[in-house]
Order: sequence, then structure tokens, then C-alpha cells
Amino acid sequence: MFTGIIQAVGEIRPIAISTGDIQINIDAKQLDLTDVKEGDSIAINGVCLTVTKLSKAHFTADVSKESLNVTTGLDKIGLVNLEKALRLDDRLGGHLVSGHVDGVGEVVQFEPVNDCWLLAIQAPHAVSKYIARKGSICVNGVSLTVNAVNKDVFTMNIIPHTLEKTTLGALQVGSHVNLEIDQIARYVERMQQWEAESR
Repeated sequence: MFTGIIQAVGEIRPIAISTGDIQINIDAKQLDLTDVKEGDSIAINGVCLTVTKLSKAHFTADVSKESLNVTTGLDKIGLVNLEKALRLDDRLGGHLVSGHVDGVGEVVQFEPVNDCWLLAIQAPHAVSKYIARKGSICVNGVSLTVNAVNKDVFTMNIIPHTLEKTTLGALQVGSHVNLEIDQIARYVERMQQWEAESR
């Protein structure tokens, strides 16, 4: 589990490809890896991956073809948001995040409004029904609050601190982002399905 509060911005370095799967090498930069061991989980742009090799400031993770098919940004060299897995005694500053991406969205608007930036994303139609005004959503691993929803497009205000501490400041119209819906929506839908099936 994660919180969506980014701990550092790292960088994907050279990528090894094998039968459709890839192995990515991450320069963790400012992320403290002293309490990380092989087998631990780290969210990379909102995708929960397992550390397979570890050094003082770098780690390696395997990414399956399936994960590549349902996410974006893991198969190219570039900056990524990093968060270590949540501990039971950690503060929950964002919201509960699993690191399982529900869909890939597209940025349709990103512009300054006063001291903040307005970010509008078009979600896949199958995902948009779970997005609610004033609800939480994870965008490239970052926990954000939804300000408005209009059909498949939802908008958020991004504060300067978030732009400074994450990769969101590099987004532009046409950028693709990993989306994870609030887990509460999953369980509400399942309970409704169960009730309907039980009738």
C-alpha cells in the first residue's frame, strides 16, 4: 500500500528487454534506500513494482508485458515519481493507494491559474464513472483531489509544492498519465453488484 505522497523524483536509466518484458534501472536520487531490501515494493509513477536488485542509490525492477500494456511511462528513459511502500505506523497524508493502475488518461488542459495550475485529464470511459467531485485520485502516483467532473474529463488544482516535488510540472497537453481510482469506489460497486446478484 502507498499514500500518493511522493517521496522523491528518480530517473529510469537504461532498459533491458526480454521477450516482451523489460527490466528497468532506477536512479533513486534523493530517495533514501537504506531501509529498502530486495523484494520490497516501490511505486514508480503510481505502479507498484518489486525491487529485484539494490545498491546505495539505484535499484532494479522487472516490468511484465501485461503491466506495460495497461500503464504508461515505464518503457522509456526519463524522470519518475517514487514512493516506498507504506508502513503501519506511517502517516497517511494522501489516501490509500494500491499501485494498481486502472487506466491511462490524457492531459487535455494544463495552465496557470493564479498561484496554482489547472490540470484537466480525460479518463478512459470505463474509469470515469469512479471519479467524483472532491474525491481522491492518483495521477502518476500523486494523490490529488478532484475539483470537477464533466463526463470523462476531470479537473484538479495543482499547488506549487506539488509541481516542485513531483514530475507533474513536466506535463503538457497530450501527455499520458497513469490513473488509479479511490479504492472506496471499487468496494461500493462490488457491494451493489452483490446485492443485485442476490436478488
